[in-house]
Amino acid sequence: MSRIGKVPVVIAEKTEAKVQENTVTVKGSLGELSFSFRPEAVKVEVVEGSIVVTPQNEESHALWGTTRAVIQNMVTGVSEGFKKSLEINGVGYKFEVQGQKLILSIGYSHKVEMQVPEGIKVAMDEKAKNIIHVSGIDKQRVGQFASKIKAKKKPEPYKGKGIKYVGEHIRRKAGKSGAK
Repeated sequence: MSRIGKVPVVIAEKTEAKVQENTVTVKGSLGELSFSFRPEAVKVEVVEGSIVVTPQNEESHALWGTTRAVIQNMVTGVSEGFKKSLEINGVGYKFEVQGQKLILSIGYSHKVEMQVPEGIKVAMDEKAKNIIHVSGIDKQRVGQFASKIKAKKKPEPYKGKGIKYVGEHIRRKAGKSGAK
């Protein structure tokens, strides 16, 4: 029995949801998202201001909680949005945002340019120059793009140079302290 699947998804104010055949569409103040589910596995209904997901058979319990979680993320995304913050550490390391391009200076002989996907916004932090915010309405796409940025220069364990999530702890190593 799925504990997550049992809980109905509450539709936020100024957000509307509709189910047509095997597609759930959620429209809110920030935009519109849709998701195609498997009708032979789960049944999705809009009931009195909430979305209820029920399994169709015993084998579909794995998709029950997953489908409910995806729909919850859609409702949250179109009403509030999602945001990931990245921090860059290192001498001369920096972010630059030019339109729909993100330019990274991360210790290579060249600057690394990344095209920002459609529906994703990248903005510098007002106070700290070494922090960047990736935001959007689709949780999966925001997380995926933030992960791609981080993969360009993962933090190393000796000095901590590289790109990491804000609040992420990097395990540090001592270095050459054993030489006598």
